[in-house]
Amino acid sequence: MASGDQDDEQLGTDSKGRHAPLREDEVERAFDAIVARGRPRLFRTVAELLASGVIAGVEISLGVLAFLAVEQATGSELLAGLAFGVGFIALLLGNSELFTEGFLVPIAVVLAKEAGWWRLLRFWAITLAGNLFGGWLSMWMVVVAFPELGSVAVETGRTFAESGYTLRTFLLAVLAGSVMTLLTRMRIGTSDDVARVLASLTTAFLMAGLSMYHSVLDTLFLFGGIHAGAGYGYGTWAVFFGWTVLGNAVGGIGLTSFLRLVRSHERLNEWRRAAPASRRP
Repeated sequence: MASGDQDDEQLGTDSKGRHAPLREDEVERAFDAIVARGRPRLFRTVAELLASGVIAGVEISLGVLAFLAVEQATGSELLAGLAFGVGFIALLLGNSELFTEGFLVPIAVVLAKEAGWWRLLRFWAITLAGNLFGGWLSMWMVVVAFPELGSVAVETGRTFAESGYTLRTFLLAVLAGSVMTLLTRMRIGTSDDVARVLASLTTAFLMAGLSMYHSVLDTLFLFGGIHAGAGYGYGTWAVFFGWTVLGNAVGGIGLTSFLRLVRSHERLNEWRRAAPASRRP
């Protein structure tokens, strides 16, 4: 992409006077990749966004199924957390995405003036609705198809339903949002499928094995418990969900995404200067 500042372009320097050899090419290429990959997502049709969200909800439920089966067999949350990686691998190879994977990439697209803010809000809202519907439906199928997992589904869901809304649970949500956004950045930062799978497994272990609070992932545990006849219901889930989304946003947007964008701010400014009005829908 050509810089909007011709003098800087001719001199090969950025706004801080750094010549090309002093600029971090890898960071700038990564930012370019983020914008290039993210822009088409914001221009999907409603049907495409909804389908992608529903598929992601169904695919991540495979990780929940694996988690419940391993926890029932071993009693170990750490081993179950490793098994949960099945869901993240399905998301990776299936090219679908969870709501909280949409922090860094689409925000970078909007800040680069490649799309408008309303497209970002539209993307979030429809993707989240699809995630929740797909997760609700798939967890109903899991509980009906594997009735022996009903008791562990109830107990796992109760962990989140009765955890309370404290500084500890909020920080667990902040960490979860930060880790998920880091996963997005790691996947974009390499074309090596083995490295991307390892990043997915590591993230699954941290998220599920250490019981971090993730708005969509833990919602599926709650949905599973509700389908299995738990004493908690959708009112409990709604409060939990609101609390956790807030923490995820603080970690994913206010921490990881913000710092990544600060590091790439020179390249971001170049995108902003080069974007004509016709490319700012």
